[in-house]
Amino acid sequence: MTQHVTVQLSSGAIRGRRLDGHLSFRGIPYAAAPVGERRWRPPAPVTPWSEVRDATAPGNPAPQLAQSFADVTAVDEDCLTLDVTVPEAPGTGRPVMVWLHGGGGTNGTAATYDPQRLAVTGDVVVVAPNFRLGVLACFGHPGLADGGTFGLQDQQAVLRWVQREIARFGGDPENVTLFGESYGALMVAGHLVSPASAGLFHRAILQSAFAVTGSTPAHTFIPGVPALPPSWIPAAELDQLGAATAVEHGWVTPGSDPDSALAQLRRVPVTDLLQASDAFIRPAFGGPTLPESPEEALPAGRFHRIPLMLGTTRDEARFFVGLFADLAGNPVTAESYPRLLTEAFGAAAEEIATRYALDRFPTPSLAWAQICTDRAWARPAWELGQAFAAYTDTWFYEFADRDAPPIVPLPGFPAGAQHSSELVYQFDFPGGPPLSAAQRALADRMNRYWTAFATSGDPACADLPAWPGVGAGHVQSLAPGRIGGTDYVAEHGLDFWAHMP
Repeated sequence: MTQHVTVQLSSGAIRGRRLDGHLSFRGIPYAAAPVGERRWRPPAPVTPWSEVRDATAPGNPAPQLAQSFADVTAVDEDCLTLDVTVPEAPGTGRPVMVWLHGGGGTNGTAATYDPQRLAVTGDVVVVAPNFRLGVLACFGHPGLADGGTFGLQDQQAVLRWVQREIARFGGDPENVTLFGESYGALMVAGHLVSPASAGLFHRAILQSAFAVTGSTPAHTFIPGVPALPPSWIPAAELDQLGAATAVEHGWVTPGSDPDSALAQLRRVPVTDLLQASDAFIRPAFGGPTLPESPEEALPAGRFHRIPLMLGTTRDEARFFVGLFADLAGNPVTAESYPRLLTEAFGAAAEEIATRYALDRFPTPSLAWAQICTDRAWARPAWELGQAFAAYTDTWFYEFADRDAPPIVPLPGFPAGAQHSSELVYQFDFPGGPPLSAAQRALADRMNRYWTAFATSGDPACADLPAWPGVGAGHVQSLAPGRIGGTDYVAEHGLDFWAHMP
């Protein structure tokens, strides 16, 4: 028999569920639906309700089209909801962890991640929101105020909701950790710089953040993809891109003034807009929400000085090479390898080819994946960690279980500790892969480190291996039966890559 539990919010009462060891509240609106005239506007307050509102089912995912790595299609713009997971035992003043999901900026939903183990293991309250994605989050156009930041603004609305409401769930609004993976970690970097996020969170964790600073050479994100610019776009440039895209797709009448164009754009069916989502995943800077690019601000120390954790997986790029090259029927070959190197690195190609000689790897695809891991993931993450450590307490990790069960299977391809592989250790996934006993033990230790950091601003746990800060050069390797320091710089050839494009 389902046991319900009711919580009174400032906007009205909600009814959640009492489950095995925890309480679950799902689909709680934190802002008004961004539909119709509210499309591409800041999140607005929720209209209060009088009856007890059911909070036992997840809210709508943000509008998105299914991808090979995310089999969800959603077209309802009424998506600004969040889930709250609380340990069952009564308590107050618990640390709060706010989770920002990944998915490349176009995909993902909070419902995929069940954080009950994290909440119960660490005695924390976990908040997981949905927020606008892609063209609905990062679109810009002449006359559109603060364009390109609507996803960031949604997340700030979540953090303000936490300040108002989380004590009703036993959480401490003065002890909030913002953490995210992949695109979610990029958003965390944005909040570290945004003036409007100041004081709304007190610690942060960035898991596998991609290209927070710097550009990415051709093919090193996905073979066949050209060089990528920094992950942040100037507002004026975004406005030009949005205006050109709107005309190209026939969404607006050519020559329309900005007000007329925006009115037309707000009437375009969301299914049509989603066709262009991939072009609008870069948050814009130069406006009120993000006045300065994090690429400039973070290395210069212009960010909220709070304790930080960050890290990567041992084999990040195997996910992208395996899924988008080998499984797509276009593996890297001995013949294509020199071409990829030349197009990515120009005059440095021969030196890189010598260091990453094909006879050192089982296949050319695995050789290319190692190059991509080292150049596109490890190098920028290490540089970001060093930048953080110059100004605040910072801890660095590497998830290193090369037998980790992948969330997205790559049949016939050695996945290793690929991008996103640590998530199965932190969260439960519907129909997700099982962990061995040794992997479950690692999962428990990882969650204890993460929640210790959320509790005190330091991942140290008395009965777990010590974890010195990255300022001392330490990187904590996380693998079954082996937790401790690793030579991250040597492992990924970072002294070599420091002199490469």
